[in-house]
Amino acid sequence: MKTKIRSIISKAREASLDVARRVAVASTTPTEKQAQMVLLTAGIVALGIGLSLDAVAQAGIGANQGMTGYDDRRIANAVGTIMTFLEGSLGALVMAASGIGAIMSAAFGNYKMALSCMVVSVGAFILRSMMNTFFNIQSIQQYGGGAN
Repeated sequence: MKTKIRSIISKAREASLDVARRVAVASTTPTEKQAQMVLLTAGIVALGIGLSLDAVAQAGIGANQGMTGYDDRRIANAVGTIMTFLEGSLGALVMAASGIGAIMSAAFGNYKMALSCMVVSVGAFILRSMMNTFFNIQSIQQYGGGAN
């Protein structure tokens, strides 16, 4: 009976020492797989915390209690300011500079760069039409004072 108990105790002792050795080796010299698992776990935890904070912010807890709508006037102001610059003199400058860049790139034989510059130039030229066609810009025009 004593030998049976001693063998069980020695097996438990060996198992605990084996676990302790593995933990010590993993903490002092981690393998690449262990490091990737730690980084994956840290990323999942960070995403979980970030997403849960966003969900709690919309639940009406604390300072947001009782707020039901979202006021996007500040975003519309910022977008309106950017669109005013891009549709005005800055857009003309970008269009002219990229057009000249396209001509120079084509002259030097860099046709990929010339094509890229042409896309930027045409995009700056038709920016207002694209915004009116593909996006709802009433709030930008109402709050941000963007181009009509």
